[in-house]
Amino acid sequence: MLDLKFIRENIDLVQEAVAKRQDTAPLDEILELDLERRQKVLELESLRHIRKEAARERKIAKETTDEGRELRSKIRVLEEEVRSLDNQIEGLLLQVPNIPQPTVPLGKDERDNPIVRSWGEPKSFDFPPAPHWKLGESLGIIDFERGVKLSGTRFYVLKGLGARLQRAIISFMLDLHTTEHGYQEVYPPFMVKRECMVGSGNLPKFADTLYHDEEDDFWFVPTAEVPITNLHRDEIIPPGVLPIYYVAYTACFRREKMSAGKDTRGIKRGHQFDKVELYKFTEPFTSDQELEKLVNDAEQVCQKLGLPYRVKQLCTADLGFASSKSYDIEMWAPGCSEWLEVSSCSDCGDFQARRADIRYRPASDAKPQFVHTLNGSGLALPRVLIALLENYQQADGSILIPEVLQPYVGQKVIK
Repeated sequence: MLDLKFIRENIDLVQEAVAKRQDTAPLDEILELDLERRQKVLELESLRHIRKEAARERKIAKETTDEGRELRSKIRVLEEEVRSLDNQIEGLLLQVPNIPQPTVPLGKDERDNPIVRSWGEPKSFDFPPAPHWKLGESLGIIDFERGVKLSGTRFYVLKGLGARLQRAIISFMLDLHTTEHGYQEVYPPFMVKRECMVGSGNLPKFADTLYHDEEDDFWFVPTAEVPITNLHRDEIIPPGVLPIYYVAYTACFRREKMSAGKDTRGIKRGHQFDKVELYKFTEPFTSDQELEKLVNDAEQVCQKLGLPYRVKQLCTADLGFASSKSYDIEMWAPGCSEWLEVSSCSDCGDFQARRADIRYRPASDAKPQFVHTLNGSGLALPRVLIALLENYQQADGSILIPEVLQPYVGQKVIK
């Protein structure tokens, strides 16, 4: 959420930022309601002053007099009008996206995302590489038919070594981030309250892509970013505690409405998938460098798995709603013959912290300030599984298991 005062005093900058995002926001309505609210607050303060002075001078000894009742009634009406305006303004502010940092490249869509670096060379095969859906079915490790029987389209069942390999990748990533990168592992709920979705920036903007239990008003998490953001909601973090690094595995649930008709084969897009999420709470002046470190932590997963990848910086129009700067990591999948996004790493500044009221004290006698929050996949499945199956396939249809995963899987090949 952007600060209302900031919008009021920098309206041209905010309008320009929204335009660069190729987005819309109710800025005019916010300013109109803000002006109306400030006028009513002045009127309310004037009436309260009159009431106070009258009581002091005993002109209205008791509020049972007609004059006293009339004044009290006007004050109550104005108080209710101000509360109503506050609620309207807050609802509109929740619809305004974050402002891109000056270093974010200007662009109209994902085609304008520049590649900033790459690692590894796409493998050359002496046979036509098969896509993962053929490999999975022939090896008996992915069952599409039974996934559809259980839950419908965009669902599948991992079986045998397929299930074990998925579990191995998750365990490897969690171990790497906790033992080498300094993250504290948490295992959060997969369902959260409505205010958690608001705090992370998912509501109200993305309500139609989220799964919701209406009876208890629980929301299924689209990513572990949501519960981790809210771990410190409504808190003031003491001096000397930041930065805080968290890593979490969760299943993730999304309706995939925006991708209807796309990538219908295989396991690239599903309504349920697994992900290991990296998250940071930092002081404002360190968030830029913390973002670069976060991207590097995610890249090391790719490198240790020996999978070629590239890093792209997102342009203004491709930024997430809450992000001020983002990088995507894409792995090469030779069977699909495409680059697959396995991580998106973002600096959200104080955007989420304002929504969730997460502050910290720089010193014991200092005024609380909003923290900065950062998040990124470290990494996301099933796309890592896709890249692994397709890059490590052999001519006989078997799959070599990367050395770092062999202790977790218990063998060197799937055949």
